[in-house]
Amino acid sequence: MSAIGSIDSLRCFLAAARALNFRQAARTVALTPTAFGQRIKQLEEQLGCPLFVRTTRSVSLTEAGFALVPAAERCMDAVHECERVGGAKEHPPLELTLGTRQELGMSWILPERRALVRARPWLHLHLYFGAGSDLLLRVRTLEIDCAITSTRFSDPKLDSIRLHREDYVFVASPRLLARTPLHRSEDAARHTLLDAAPDMPLFRYWRDAPGGGDRLQFAGATWLGSIAAIRHQVLEGAGVAVLPEYLVRRDLAAKRLRRLFPKVVPVHDYFRLVFRANDPRRPLLESIGAHFAGVPLR
Repeated sequence: MSAIGSIDSLRCFLAAARALNFRQAARTVALTPTAFGQRIKQLEEQLGCPLFVRTTRSVSLTEAGFALVPAAERCMDAVHECERVGGAKEHPPLELTLGTRQELGMSWILPERRALVRARPWLHLHLYFGAGSDLLLRVRTLEIDCAITSTRFSDPKLDSIRLHREDYVFVASPRLLARTPLHRSEDAARHTLLDAAPDMPLFRYWRDAPGGGDRLQFAGATWLGSIAAIRHQVLEGAGVAVLPEYLVRRDLAAKRLRRLFPKVVPVHDYFRLVFRANDPRRPLLESIGAHFAGVPLR
């Protein structure tokens, strides 16, 4: 087996050792399950011993497999360092799935996809749209490779790179406010709060801010699941909501929306590129994060 073939086989071995699931591991290195299994078999034949015990229900490492893991990790670290220093001219084709929420994907990520791939012609970038908790779960279970989200997490299996600060504003349409003013806390009893879910993940940015708190008691609340749907309904005058500032910047400038309680500055958050902490493609993911960190939100 050639040196390059051995490196690719070691990359497959580490993916399988981390996932203990050949189908999921094959997806992380952009191979079909059949091709992935052949790489593992070739490595076992080269070393002269089995590395995995496979049954219909589980995959586990043999003693030889456990012993190989640290050596394989050191080898791949050396390969990554050589690529970083030498700037390898050729790169094997790679498929990567990036998850994000719908409105951010359409306004910011999709327009940048072409530039991102143009700088990496060997990269085929897929997109997946979903809610924050769904994105984190899919990254953790290897269904997608990474995600850009502001959803917070404490999972030690996940890591992230900070990209951009995300500011929020509490808004309503002038048409709604002309009909039903919202100047004082008591006025909230005549309004409907629009948010993404029952735990009010958006309104909490206002509630947790200095001067915010629980002083606003609304007539009711409607959960719409999507930030884009909330913006649409706020513009229609269906309720009030806390929304990302970048998403409604033009609406505020055109006076299609108006800030509520402007003396209260909602708590800010950050967009992050989230990926698995043990992902062997970390250098690539860091370069993708650096690209998006250099592109203003829109």
